[in-house]
Amino acid sequence: MTDFLLELRCEEIPARMQLKASDDLARLFTEELAKAGLKPASIDSFVTPRRLALIARDLPLETAAVSEEFKGPRTSAPAQALEGFLRKTGLTQDQLEDRDGVWFAVVNKPGRATTDVLAEAVPAVIRAFPWPKSMRWGAASATTESLRWVRPLQGIIALLGGDIVPLSIEGIEAGRETVGHRFHSTGAISIDGADDYADKLRAAYVIVSHHERQAIIEAKAGEAAAAKGYSVIEDKGLVAENAGLTEWPVPLLGDFDPEFLEVPPEVIQLTLRINQKYFVLRDAAGKLAPAFICTANIEAKDGGVAIVAGNRKVLAARLSDARFFWQQDRKTPLAEQAKKLGRITFHEKLGTVADKVERVAKLAEWLASEGIVPNCDPALARQAAELCKADLVTEMVGEFPELQGVMGGYYARAEGLPNAVADAIRDHYKPVGQGDDVPTAPVTVAVSLADKLDTLGGFFAINEPPTGSKDPFALRRSALAVLRLLEVNGLRAPLSAILCQGHEYGWVMSSLFDFARNNRGMGLQAEDRNFREEFEHGKRILYYADTVIDVSDWIRKSSYDDAINFEDDPVPALLDFFADRLKVQQKEAGVRHDLIDAVFALGGEDDLVRLLARVKALQSFVATDDGANLLAGYKRAANILKKEGVEQAEAISLSYEPEKAEADLIAALDAAEPQAAQAVAAEEFEGAMAALATLRAPIDAFFETVTVNDADPAKRTTRLALLARVRDAVHNVADFSKITG
Repeated sequence: MTDFLLELRCEEIPARMQLKASDDLARLFTEELAKAGLKPASIDSFVTPRRLALIARDLPLETAAVSEEFKGPRTSAPAQALEGFLRKTGLTQDQLEDRDGVWFAVVNKPGRATTDVLAEAVPAVIRAFPWPKSMRWGAASATTESLRWVRPLQGIIALLGGDIVPLSIEGIEAGRETVGHRFHSTGAISIDGADDYADKLRAAYVIVSHHERQAIIEAKAGEAAAAKGYSVIEDKGLVAENAGLTEWPVPLLGDFDPEFLEVPPEVIQLTLRINQKYFVLRDAAGKLAPAFICTANIEAKDGGVAIVAGNRKVLAARLSDARFFWQQDRKTPLAEQAKKLGRITFHEKLGTVADKVERVAKLAEWLASEGIVPNCDPALARQAAELCKADLVTEMVGEFPELQGVMGGYYARAEGLPNAVADAIRDHYKPVGQGDDVPTAPVTVAVSLADKLDTLGGFFAINEPPTGSKDPFALRRSALAVLRLLEVNGLRAPLSAILCQGHEYGWVMSSLFDFARNNRGMGLQAEDRNFREEFEHGKRILYYADTVIDVSDWIRKSSYDDAINFEDDPVPALLDFFADRLKVQQKEAGVRHDLIDAVFALGGEDDLVRLLARVKALQSFVATDDGANLLAGYKRAANILKKEGVEQAEAISLSYEPEKAEADLIAALDAAEPQAAQAVAAEEFEGAMAALATLRAPIDAFFETVTVNDADPAKRTTRLALLARVRDAVHNVADFSKITG
């Protein structure tokens, strides 16, 4: 057994590609060896800005001989079948074995020298390497068949034990020589084998382990910051990026003019992190410190003084730009900035950002005025919504798009707008991801909900829902955000009503309809069967499906023939979309999706707070013995009714003396039905489940002692009606047919 060392050396590999490339090299190499029956004991992979490498441990010097058996056609099969089998195996007919009328082929493959296997495997790995971006170079690049690599490939080390594996690719011959650090090392470095690879490169100021470089950066950056009484704001991604930019990392501490701290801290952090790849520091009080840590790639003779000075100068220029943007943006009120939003297209079929803002403002104001978002001032909700996108046209957000919303909050506060408005502008994009904070301030909640509901309604209205893995407008994320806003804040918000009905300000769909009508030519389709309008006394009344949209105060401004309506009814599809997102969300929270289906199947339940309360009560109930047995009894009753074709319960008319179990079940239903109905009406779903639980024993006794399909037609009809009554009583709480188990 011996070790194999492979190094692929090139010009600088982008930091963001390095770790995946290291994993890909180990994976592809393992797959190529497996084709020849070789499996190393382990693989250690390394990556630096200028090299990819791996060490495959404990490889045999040759592969084992392999005998493979293949089953072929029957001996009586047509000649064509036999010919195909012979081509596949590479044998002749006299080499086949006849076993009970079936041809079998035994192919013996002798062992191969591992050197030969590696000489084929390495070029195959190099040519198949999945770089996100790659290039051709040199004279060979004139043909598309030439080698592609992330940067020009300069050298290959391929050593099995201490011997060079003879291989070449595009004129690059494998050898044992590499190079060290670009500045600290000169000349070629000869590698004897896998065991001395890392040590010889370390002596040449190259640390081949990416993870070791990360550990060095974290430790030394922390030490440098602590020496000045600061601490490093944790940023794992930046640590990995700096490790990908250096072969010999040397963290250095620098500072900047404290006057720059007048700029919002988020701006300074982005300038340091994104533009300069610097680590951000905080002082003992937890505030942003006027200092930074950069990571050099050399051991400077002056201890890094010149490097820090150069970085300080570059950073000062960056921060000066940021301060200029901050000062200039504050000269223009947000209300004036918002007027520029008409120049920005939100979507070709949904108008400009200004159009969207107007719809969001109407909806946010309505959510507040109707009390759907409690304790929310409608005027503040409208004001915040009208200004929530204004910072998109500012210089600062133009430079740092990541700060949209955040900068709007700062500008609003700087011009003296109410804190509730500033907070809503800042946070209305939240929650962005699963771990993001969910707003709870009423004005923020109203604007955030309105923004997301308008986006969802709009894109479903123009038939642009997510498809498969494609979700270009992040509608799944928006739907999850709406669900989290409703759940965390306990909002009693019936989604179907918000989406499809309207009053004088318009709700989501009526607002979109009005936009479409007043913006003919935006791509929306005419003559939709769900929207229609009629005119009474010269005033307009809209109808969406069967729902009247009362807009009688809107005077008719154009002819009926000019109306532009939506192509299809988007609301049912959008409600189904919310249901699917809710299942995903609640499944992650440990709630069974079939129980959500059981509640949704009742129809008309789109109040999230009530729905989840019902689901959670149902989940607790079916986990009990009473719940499990009631479910079994229900399914038995439902199966009988389905077989007999009974869809609706008929009135029970006793023309005979009922059996005891039959009479007991009738009495139990008489008591349980009104109790369950009252509990559901009062949203006391645990009480409704408890009422249903009283049916368990009577149902069990009924099935044990009573014959449903009695020969007497009167008894049979009555007992089927009784089972239908059981089914309907259960359906008042949930559709148990949707529950598995």
